[in-house]
Amino acid sequence: MILGAHMSIAGGVHRALERGRSISCEAVQIFTRNQLRWSSPALQDEEIRSFLKLKDEFKAVLAHASYLINLASPDEETHRKSAQALEEELRRCRILGIPALILHPGSHRGRGAERGIERFAEGARRVYAEARLHQVRLTLETTAGSGSNLGGSFEQLRDLLGALENAGVPAGICFDTCHVFAAGYELRNRNGYETTWKRFDRVIGRKHLVALHLNDSVAELGSARDRHAHIGKGQIGLSGFRRLVRDPTLAQVPGILETPKGPDMREDVENLRLLGTLGRSGGKSA
Repeated sequence: MILGAHMSIAGGVHRALERGRSISCEAVQIFTRNQLRWSSPALQDEEIRSFLKLKDEFKAVLAHASYLINLASPDEETHRKSAQALEEELRRCRILGIPALILHPGSHRGRGAERGIERFAEGARRVYAEARLHQVRLTLETTAGSGSNLGGSFEQLRDLLGALENAGVPAGICFDTCHVFAAGYELRNRNGYETTWKRFDRVIGRKHLVALHLNDSVAELGSARDRHAHIGKGQIGLSGFRRLVRDPTLAQVPGILETPKGPDMREDVENLRLLGTLGRSGGKSA
């Protein structure tokens, strides 16, 4: 598996790649701007040049969209701001040569999943059609399925993908281990792991898989709670991650850590080392 982590862009987007290189990441995920604001200053020419110079040192560089974006929202103001923010993020990805933007599908706010999916797809269609940003694949992240949030089941993600493809939007899936587990998909034992991936392949299709988020789960199976834990320190445990990193069908998929860390990134170093060890270790898992 191509292993890496989400890196801070403090000091410029190129700093994220410098940080990733410093701990030997093969893949890096970034925010292209402040993820908690609707707007941010434009990228500077020097940081763009520095980013592009460093990017080819990695096997994969991905972007994650702002948490504020909710194209499924029935509120007109939120929907409008979300569309504008998505367009800006896609433009930044194109400038930086990033092929995929990972996005939470959002919440229908009680209006129903079917209406939320329609709303999401129509907003994405307008953004892509008007801005002509088809070089960047809109990659939907699996969610824990709490409340009115979309993306908590493979069937719902299939419907979202279908609506996006019908709207002419290039789309894919990011499989978050914590979210999938919290949504009720077993990963801890061989039977559960194989059943989960067979269902994914049957309902969605492996061709749509763009990336993995490698996060253990504080909460239990089916809890619908999105709480990330360090690898092997949560409810999924080492056996689930051993299976993931040793799965030959995932060998060329970027696996990105989104676990808590301090400024020295020591936790990322430890988690990446552990994942590497699990990938090399022999023996069979239950």
